[in-house]
Amino acid sequence: MAVGQKVLLIINPVAGKAKGRAALFPLADGLCRAGYVPTVHITGARGDARRITEQLAAQHDLIICCGGDGTLNEVIDGLLACKKQVPLGYIPAGSTNDFANSLHLKTQPAAALRNILDGHDDAMDVGSFNGVRHFSYIASFGIFTAASYNAPQATKNALGHFAYLLEGSKELFSVQSHQIVAQTADKRYEGDYLFGAVCNSTSVAGLVKLNAGIVDMSDGLFEVILVRRPTNAAELARILNSINTADFDSELFDFFKASEVTFSMKKPLPWSLDGEYAEGAETITVKNIPQSILLRH
Repeated sequence: MAVGQKVLLIINPVAGKAKGRAALFPLADGLCRAGYVPTVHITGARGDARRITEQLAAQHDLIICCGGDGTLNEVIDGLLACKKQVPLGYIPAGSTNDFANSLHLKTQPAAALRNILDGHDDAMDVGSFNGVRHFSYIASFGIFTAASYNAPQATKNALGHFAYLLEGSKELFSVQSHQIVAQTADKRYEGDYLFGAVCNSTSVAGLVKLNAGIVDMSDGLFEVILVRRPTNAAELARILNSINTADFDSELFDFFKASEVTFSMKKPLPWSLDGEYAEGAETITVKNIPQSILLRH
């Protein structure tokens, strides 16, 4: 029992099926009973979690975020901005919870809180997106990317992973690829790509899975997946099968690890950072910031 320690509890009340709203009293009560002094903030609009974290994190001994991947993204952004490495606990309450799934975190609020209070701190990597924003597990562009931030919250709450498939399937009727160059410290990749993702996770919106044996969320490296445009139905079938089996050893994919990669394109593309919209540019540099947050779990 950490008597007197201050905890900043940030809750998104509309994430998932309003799990955060239902968990508010039990979480606050659990913290008080464990001897902590909680300060509770309820988000009301996009950007609230980031602002609250940046302003108040340094005054607390522990941050606990209860919400979806987007809420966690904002909290991490705020933590890095406040420039103090305060331990962060995450209670996943979203519709996909990719970050939590990669770490096998509990989704039931009481169990998740107990794991945080009894847990230990692990240093985790974070991604920098053009030096302006951050992400915890993915930065992506191309087909299905817009689905992560275009699917209405009510649809996500009701359908979960299927919401992403539902929204993403609409894009299949107007598939567009993009001429892109991806440059790492020692290699150049170039092609006509349908989709690209810089990942630090084993699960991406329930659509793409990576083998847990190749993903280390604190090794200073990202897994980068670039999917080339298929020229016929057979190639499309091979792409879908590869995604389903997490086998990217094919000429239809460029799959590699990198600590930093710069993407160059003829015109800006929209990106998704942990499921949230990010404005693109003709040149985007994604860089790993190794072991920059302390995750308590």
